[in-house]
Amino acid sequence: MTHALDVPVLETGAGFRLRPWRLDDADLALVREASGDPLIPLITTVPARYTEEEGEAFVRRQWDRAARRTGYPLVIERAHDGRPVGNVGLWLFAGDPDRASLGYWVVPSARGQGAAGAALGALTRWALTTSGFARLELYVEPWNTASLRTAERAGFTREGLLRSWQRVGAVRRDMYMYARLGPGGRGL
Repeated sequence: MTHALDVPVLETGAGFRLRPWRLDDADLALVREASGDPLIPLITTVPARYTEEEGEAFVRRQWDRAARRTGYPLVIERAHDGRPVGNVGLWLFAGDPDRASLGYWVVPSARGQGAAGAALGALTRWALTTSGFARLELYVEPWNTASLRTAERAGFTREGLLRSWQRVGAVRRDMYMYARLGPGGRGL
């Protein structure tokens, strides 16, 4: 199946929008704040020690993923003032064009405002309806109750525990697998 993967700017309908990364002061400030979080650099390619050079390299990696059509990372920004508050991405599985995974993070100063849920919902709707994916997956550590609730509110179903599934920093961690099926996934 061929998917329409030129991701447009997406309005969430909940006070946020999703857009491609830009190499500007606002997006670099987002990377700087994310670098200071104790978890985000462990599970993403956000640099653990921010420098302007590392911040710019991070943004360029996001552009490269979209150019190579391996992933579609998008900035989550507040609609009323354009302030970037996080990232949400759709990641493609090589050899399985009907399946993708999603991931998201929000910087500490913007947590608790609904950004992750709004972004996950908007990107999920786009991926299932516009792009026609059959299956979308999420992986969440069992202790991360906020992320578990975000996944469930966005219509994802917990399918099981994947033991020692992902390296987080220097340690392999268990992850809950969540999935949401589209019309081609035989689950609707």
